Amino acid sequence: MDDSMKQLQEKLIEVEIEGESLLLARQQLVENDRLRNGNREALTALRRRAKTTKTSIPTPFESIMRGVESRPLVKEVCPTCGNHDSKEETWVMFPGTDVFANIPFHAAHTILEKDQTLLNYEANKLQSIVKEKSLWISDQGVLADTISPGVLRSMVTLSDKPKIAQNE
Repeated sequence: MDDSMKQLQEKLIEVEIEGESLLLARQQLVENDRLRNGNREALTALRRRAKTTKTSIPTPFESIMRGVESRPLVKEVCPTCGNHDSKEETWVMFPGTDVFANIPFHAAHTILEKDQTLLNYEANKLQSIVKEKSLWISDQGVLADTISPGVLRSMVTLSDKPKIAQNE
């Protein structure tokens, strides 16, 4: 084999490996989204049971300012539990297992909220990996016939940060 054929073969192998890792990251992203949706549904069910929403429970500062004379200075109020009995037992099935546990209400939603935070972080990480791999593959010219590298680069470099309006 001459050198140009070896270089072509190495380049194709490199692109194939990156393509496989892109497909794997996309599949993991789909699985992660499935878990996040299930977690979100469980948190919503717990909030309904406690008859609260994300914004229905006042912050400790708001509760202090409503009646400073009659209340203690600091009273922590769980935004999910609200006035619901936080020690009430709740059945929970742990993800990835067939194990059910009867744990306190407050512990159940705290576990779910921590899992949701972790899943959101993992989703953002996987999305950035998918963007990187797609951009790299596009720069290699593999997607040139379907999406031009310039268009793909402009889509990948988009950010989710809102623009701050300047009043001056």
